[in-house]
Amino acid sequence: MSRRQCVRQPAKAMPGRPLCAALGLALVLLPLPLLAQEDGIRLEDRNASIRKIVPLEDIERQAAQEYEQIKQEAVAQRTLMPDNNPQLIRLRAIARRLLPETVRWNERARQWNWEVNLINTRQVNAFCMPGGKIAFYAGLLDRLKLTDDEVAMAMGHEIAHALREHARERAAQSEITNLGANVISQLFGFGNLGNMALGTGAHLLTLRFSRADETEADLVGMDIAARAGYDPRSSVSLWQKMGTVTQSQAGAEFLSTHPSGRSRIAELEKHMPEVLPLYVQARNMTMSELPPYQANMKNLGDAPVDSGDEDKQRPLKK
Repeated sequence: MSRRQCVRQPAKAMPGRPLCAALGLALVLLPLPLLAQEDGIRLEDRNASIRKIVPLEDIERQAAQEYEQIKQEAVAQRTLMPDNNPQLIRLRAIARRLLPETVRWNERARQWNWEVNLINTRQVNAFCMPGGKIAFYAGLLDRLKLTDDEVAMAMGHEIAHALREHARERAAQSEITNLGANVISQLFGFGNLGNMALGTGAHLLTLRFSRADETEADLVGMDIAARAGYDPRSSVSLWQKMGTVTQSQAGAEFLSTHPSGRSRIAELEKHMPEVLPLYVQARNMTMSELPPYQANMKNLGDAPVDSGDEDKQRPLKK
């Protein structure tokens, strides 16, 4: 099985016409629809109109280009793990269980050329780019001794960022900012100084998600993983483990935007009653048969307080 086709989902034609670019700032005023969910997590579709400023095709094309570059760099450094690596086989097996549950959150996921790879560095990191481009770093698996349930929660979280189009939304907000800069520069004769083409100046992995984005990814990821038969209670131990990792140990890229915090864990616990029934249904048991959850590390302790709770639109920092 090739790296590019490891967990490909069958393609399905999307109904309707493609979305147009640059739909205008008036779209911000449109109401937010409630996503149709009979059970599990229910969310409003935040900022759905804003993100349409950036065409889906553009953001997915850039993601594919950046992902390919990351893979080539890993090949050059001999850190891209081969298809027969046990940890990579494990990751792809977990992904195959998660992916059928993604389409309820984004119908376009049927068309994505899903890909899962493992990079052999000590960095505590993982991501899923638009279009279904997933990468885990070995440090996340090995140093935190993640169980399959915890891996599913981490992977579900990253997949949820792509499904909910958070990178596209951040890129659209940058475009709005650039529009303002362009207007000022034109008025004062500076030319088009504010313009930053999506494909030339922006890098998707450097976009910082807000507290609201992170909360949404936590909840959607937990919903997806629970439907796939992974214990959602492991989301708590996952972020408790994250709280034991320092910024210098993990690398600035991940923990600067994914800090563990008490409020993050409290939000997960608040929604646990919504996802535990999904898990027990997937496991063909009843709530009364649900065994106590046992983390595989002792004395995890409380997660530290993070610094992003007071402003849901501000990126998190440890």
